[in-house]
Amino acid sequence: MQPGDLPAVLEVLRRSLGETAVLQRTPELWNWKHELNPFGRSLVLLAWLDGKVAGVRALMRWDLITPAGETLRCLRAVDTATDPDFKRRGIFSTLTRAAVEQATTDGYDMIFNTPNQASGPGYLKMGWTEVGRIGVMARPLLRTGVEVGDEALPDPEDFFAAPVVPAGSPLEDRHPLGLRTPRTADYSKWRFAGHPNARYREVATDSGVAIVRPNVRSGRKELVISELAGERPASAVRRVSRIARARYIAAWFSPGSPERRAAVAGGVLPVPGMKALTLVANPLRELPVDVTAIDTWDLSLGDLELL
Repeated sequence: MQPGDLPAVLEVLRRSLGETAVLQRTPELWNWKHELNPFGRSLVLLAWLDGKVAGVRALMRWDLITPAGETLRCLRAVDTATDPDFKRRGIFSTLTRAAVEQATTDGYDMIFNTPNQASGPGYLKMGWTEVGRIGVMARPLLRTGVEVGDEALPDPEDFFAAPVVPAGSPLEDRHPLGLRTPRTADYSKWRFAGHPNARYREVATDSGVAIVRPNVRSGRKELVISELAGERPASAVRRVSRIARARYIAAWFSPGSPERRAAVAGGVLPVPGMKALTLVANPLRELPVDVTAIDTWDLSLGDLELL
């Protein structure tokens, strides 16, 4: 991809994948994902047919650290689309195989992603492995839309004009229990303060921090807990529950993690049988950990949702 190709690329994404109120396929969102990412610029390949961009295959750079402190140089498959006028011509598989070949040549360790139901089988056919399902944690809230003191978070419709997480506000990182995104100051600034569409907010207590995002799903207001940090993050979860103006709180943290224990202590519990995403991986060389086992990963919704 060349810089001048961006308008055509965005048009293919709009035509193929659509847009929502939060997910607007703008140059600002593209640049945030693929140019400003602190892990580096993305690998983006295009397919051209009849003088038009017919397909897009974008891989974000994404570092992961292991419990032993090793850094894996990974790519994350996102923004994959074929123009509706060029379906069923093998564009998805051709671009994906070319991207894997390029990533292997460039020395990357792994490609991973959370594909939707339409593209998931295609990845498995090309050698990806299903790592496991990502579930849902939730807490219903009884005081829907009721302000509690002066702390009440604004409605989702108003939240996009509210203050975002302070620029450079660091997440206090901990030792990884599995493959984990390094929570550096640069990462926090880019991931939460720099997002051009979503508006994250920091809810803090003396001993814990929650980074939250309002959303509307199926007509219901939800508040997503993207990250937890601090010595006692359960206190931040309980504060979120007191001040949220939503029908429910949603979150996900890997089993065994301190963040999951904090969420459960704050009343945000796993929903039995509900699966939100499927994690797949394609290791490009022999790695020091088994990336095809879900227990090897140490994840939060902040890792998984990119909007």
